[in-house]
Amino acid sequence: MKGKIVVMTEPGALEYQEYDVPAPGPGDVIVKVLCSNVCGSELHIWSGEHPKKSGGLGHETVGLVHQLGEGVVTDNAGQELKVGDRIAATYFIACQHCPTCQSGRLNLCENAYSFWAKQPEEYPHFHTTFSTHYFIHPGQFFYKVPDNVPDTLAAGANCALSQVYYGIDQAAVSLGHKVVVQGAGGLGIYATAILKSKGVDVIVIDADPSRLALAAEFGADHVINMNDYKTKQERVAAVRELTNGQGADACIEVAGVPAAFAEGLELVRSGGKFVTMGNVTPGKTIDIDPGFITRQQVMIIPVMRYSPEYLHKALSFLSKNIDRLPFNKMLDAEYSLENVKEALTDSMERKVTRATILLK
Repeated sequence: MKGKIVVMTEPGALEYQEYDVPAPGPGDVIVKVLCSNVCGSELHIWSGEHPKKSGGLGHETVGLVHQLGEGVVTDNAGQELKVGDRIAATYFIACQHCPTCQSGRLNLCENAYSFWAKQPEEYPHFHTTFSTHYFIHPGQFFYKVPDNVPDTLAAGANCALSQVYYGIDQAAVSLGHKVVVQGAGGLGIYATAILKSKGVDVIVIDADPSRLALAAEFGADHVINMNDYKTKQERVAAVRELTNGQGADACIEVAGVPAAFAEGLELVRSGGKFVTMGNVTPGKTIDIDPGFITRQQVMIIPVMRYSPEYLHKALSFLSKNIDRLPFNKMLDAEYSLENVKEALTDSMERKVTRATILLK
């Protein structure tokens, strides 16, 4: 059986390649991709602002079990598994053997991208998810998708929802805390939903009125439109006015803009926490006042990927809240595998908020 892969030959250029779908080895799973969402990371790669300059694209996905390797009888939560079941897998490896994994930080596994970074001509070819098939290795955690969670929503659990869920838990926010979310894209909307489930007062900052309106639908208590508060000083003042003059207990940066990092440090109170996960492109720098950080004792918490069990938590969160929150509004455009370039271009030009590649 042949499968098809979307391959970026260089930033901004695509081609399609075909390979034989491999048989799974012990502990492997072969998946037929149902859909794969366009994540912000794909846009960084597509625009050349990412260490990955060529190869396959896509990592937020959900698919049907096509073949099970020897010894695979359950998912990582112990749920019985069979051919035809829908599953979502972490896009990174957690080898559980390297020194970092042994220290308990599975999200920082030294082998995390050992397959995702490979070129498609390297066996087993299907390393990424803008493709007809996907190869899941023993180091990847995967979980069955609850029956009431649709494909397009389940795809976003891996990466976006799992990462903000993990990042928020690192900040240890709880009932009554006031938290700022910088950015109301997919990560920001998910962050709002998770924070509200914890009883947190949420303030969302963005420049897009439609995104801010969606944040409000997901429970944001206050929104700050950057078109109305044009300077950092104005936004800092607005947040302080909403937090009894103190600043927020925590700030979640998911804007992906270096200037947001510097600004976020001033949005939290003395002793507050600043969680940053949006700025993933190395080499972009900005002036920072280290004395301010020291005197305010702001705790900076960088988050890259997530602890694998959070994918299971994210899928469960979607299942429990599917009828309560307007998740259907998070994806506003669907494309075929043949139209991936259009999906990427439309997302870059912000013609769509969140795109998904459908293979059914």
